[in-house]
Amino acid sequence: MTSLPFSPSSLVFSTESIVPGLAIAERRVSDPQATVICIHGGLDRGASFGRISRRLENFDLVSYDRRGYQSSRDLQPLGLEMHNEDLTKIAQAQTGPVILFGHSYGGVIAQGVAIKHPDLIDLVVTYESPTPWVLHRELNRAPLTDDARYEVEYFFTRMVSRKIWDRLSEEERESRLLDGEGLLSDLTALRTNEAPFDITMLKTPSAYIHGDGIIGEYYIALCQELNRIVPSMKTIAIEKANHGAHLQNPDQLSDLITDLWRQTCA
Repeated sequence: MTSLPFSPSSLVFSTESIVPGLAIAERRVSDPQATVICIHGGLDRGASFGRISRRLENFDLVSYDRRGYQSSRDLQPLGLEMHNEDLTKIAQAQTGPVILFGHSYGGVIAQGVAIKHPDLIDLVVTYESPTPWVLHRELNRAPLTDDARYEVEYFFTRMVSRKIWDRLSEEERESRLLDGEGLLSDLTALRTNEAPFDITMLKTPSAYIHGDGIIGEYYIALCQELNRIVPSMKTIAIEKANHGAHLQNPDQLSDLITDLWRQTCA
């Protein structure tokens, strides 16, 4: 990947990619402590980590549109195994220590790569990553359909709001709808309830962060179970944070990533 100029605040998408067809953005600093690679969740995009990027002043930061989404929308095939391969190649291309920050489904990808390549990753931080194979949660919805556009609208209005969906321009709404195949692939993988890996094999320093939103009690119970089966994993709750904390609580998350890295290095 072509090295990008020093940019203290902005994520810049590279004109070249180590994975052809995968849109990768970087923000490089002088003398970084480590590189933070951000992995987005369902119906999201790499650019959503811009606020965190601006706050992690002592770290290089890399984010990307996962295959099936936005500028990587046409990259096939989909599925967790291919997401893991993409992230592995990105991590291998970095110099110095590597921190993975996975939001939602991105955290599942991050944990999987850290388990498979423990010598490649120095710290794994996840935020509200779905782990139904660790602690089941009853979903108050009908079974998944094969209508990707319907699933996009349903997912957005449930995770964000109907009001904001209706407020989107036609272009913005269509951009989301075109990501339907990627979203449906993610959701299908989670609905199996089959563990994609043995989380007890996660030996890399790790942390699971969650907010206090409408299913805050579930996350508390999940963290208790994670502490039981992976005693080395830190579990952290942040106040006044919902699922979109990377957008709404960037200060808290950036501070936590920095503190966790200091503890890892201690």
